[in-house]
Amino acid sequence: MQVNLKNLVSMTEANQNFSKVARLVDENGAAVILKNNVPKYVIIEYNEIKKEDVIKEAKDETVEEVSKRILSKHIRAFEELAK
Repeated sequence: MQVNLKNLVSMTEANQNFSKVARLVDENGAAVILKNNVPKYVIIEYNEIKKEDVIKEAKDETVEEVSKRILSKHIRAFEELAK
């Protein structure tokens, strides 16, 4: 996943203007929400998820385990954003 600096949104801005986040996802395919200037969440279009794979993998996992797995999969992009 390529991260575009234009897709970065602060947590405060996302809370106050979620329509902006949705618009970024519509236009660019993803938005990254920063918490304390560190990438925390990635928002993507639902149809971009391989539904069967996610459902099979998440069946026995907690939300925390799923989020750790997804974030670790894209760690290089998040490390680059954190610079």
